[in-house]
Parts: sequence; C-alpha cells; structure tokens
Amino acid sequence: MTEGEFRYNMLIKAFPSRPSPGFEDAGEQQAVWGRRWGCTNDVGRLRMVLMHRPGDELKMVDPAKRIEHLGAYGDPETGWYWRGREIPDIATQQAQHDGLVAALREEGVEVVFLDRCAPGRMKSVYTRDQVIAVDGGAIVCRMGAPIRRGEEAPATETLARIGMPILRTIHGTGIMEGGSFAFITPKVAVVGLSSRVNEAGADQVEEVLRVQGVELLRVHLTGYRLHIDGAFVMIDVDTAIINPVQLPYWFLEKLKEMRIRTIEVHPDDPVWTINCLAVAPGRVLMADAVSPYTAEALDKAGISVRIVPYSAVYQGGGGIHCSTAPLVRDPI
Repeated sequence: MTEGEFRYNMLIKAFPSRPSPGFEDAGEQQAVWGRRWGCTNDVGRLRMVLMHRPGDELKMVDPAKRIEHLGAYGDPETGWYWRGREIPDIATQQAQHDGLVAALREEGVEVVFLDRCAPGRMKSVYTRDQVIAVDGGAIVCRMGAPIRRGEEAPATETLARIGMPILRTIHGTGIMEGGSFAFITPKVAVVGLSSRVNEAGADQVEEVLRVQGVELLRVHLTGYRLHIDGAFVMIDVDTAIINPVQLPYWFLEKLKEMRIRTIEVHPDDPVWTINCLAVAPGRVLMADAVSPYTAEALDKAGISVRIVPYSAVYQGGGGIHCSTAPLVRDPI
C-alpha cells in the first residue's frame, strides 16, 4: 500500500455513498429531479397529464380499404385499422379533445403535449398506453400492435424534455400498454393480460413495483379485449366503476375482500362510459350520454361527475381515460 492509496481510501471512507433515503423519497425527488414525480394511485389529485391532439396522422385512414365482414376499414399490410362505417372526422375530434384539455385545466391539471407524433401512428391520441407513471417516475411501455409500435419514442423524448425520470423501458419480447394497468390501492396494482399485454411485459412492470413494495395482480381479459380500463377504473379511494361481465369472478371477490365498492355500468350506457378519469378522489370526468341508472348510482356513491363530450374521439377505440396519461398525482 502506498501513502497515496491509503489517503484515497480513507477519503472515500470519510465520504461514503448513501443509499437512503430512497429514490422515491420526496426530498430526494425534489433535490435531484426538481419535483416529486409519478403516481402511487389512480384517484389522487391529478397534477400533470400527457396528451396528444389528434391530427394529420388520421388521414391515413383510406375509405377505399373497407373490410365489410369485419365492419371496419384497414390494411393488414401496414397494420392500420378503423372500426365502424364513419371515417375519422378530424375537426370534430380536435374540438372534443380541446374540450377535454380545457376541462382538465379548469380542474387544475397541467397538460403536457407530446413533442411530436410518430409518422403514421394514427392512435397516438391514446397516450395512456405509452406511459405508466409509478412512484418517482415512469415506465415507458412497448406497444403490441404494429400500427402503434413507434409511439414510444416521442413519449420518451417528451418525458426527457420535462425532466421526468424513466425507471424502465419495456424491452425484449415484452409488450405492455398502459390502458391495461391500474392502481387499486397504493400497495396493490392490477394488469390485464391480453393480446396487447403479455407475461414478459407484466414481469418487467412487476420488477419495478416490487422494489416499491407494490403487489401486482394479473387478470386475464376475455376474448380479444385489449385493456382492463374497458372493464375496471378506480374513481375514488375505495370505489371502482366496472363492467362485471368482463372481469373474472376471483377478481370481483378480491375487490370485495379489499373493501372496494363497485358501481356497475348499465346496458343503456355507451361503451365509453366506463373509460372515465378521476381528477381527484370522487371527482370524475366522464363522456356524455351516461344512462340515468349509472348517473343515479354515481350520485348515491357521492361521486361528482363532470360531463365532457367525447364520442367522436371514441370512434378510434379509446375514451377519456385512454386519452390521458397521468404523470403526477397527489398521494392518498
């Protein structure tokens, strides 16, 4: 040992590394990353959300590419598809999206827009699927469908610009879309396995959550349904709106065990009713045309609902919940 080596080692001994407090600690987040990032729940006061205004990317829908037996337009070669008989009405979609943005801002939410839209990625408005915010940062997802693969890069660039830590990027053969992830409580989350979310993707999310002490439940969705937010969305600290015919019995029983009360949608509700967004505990933005049955059930449960017209955007396959990727929420 030389004298220089001795002094160097004693210096490092005197100034040791400090694993604690952890990365997610509020003080650490503020000191290193400028603010506390991420979400530990789905209903705390929403502070920041990632969105994309629909635009020219929708012009790739070709009316000549009608697939009658599927009731849709599409091109298997390039992977794009559009359900229904009406092609996108971009002006109406933009107007309704602008209305949602205005409502969010009036609710005190900071709206961050994607820096750009990946070329031809016609479903980029559904930013929920691109990013999952967890305690302290974000998990960048990996889209399952070819028409959506590529949305990840603009989301990553935008997160980097605003300074949000990226804790994981789904890689390998993992696929994960944020619409199929939900916090039930700060310590229990759920992921819906489907054609858009596989076990490899769920495993990678679980690795991040495990470090934070969060349990991840796995629910196998029925048929070719894509995301769990078509059947389950938290709207208060102890309340979820659900479609019980799309959820397995064991999960319904698990919710009871956890003392999560459920409000079941009614057959008279539009399909986008359940795809709503909590902006605070018991305060929800919901698309128009909610049935009287569900409106009454929400009122009895003490849920405050703000109606936002959104039917034109839903024609692309996603509602208000799909169109918003929370980046920062208050703890509950």
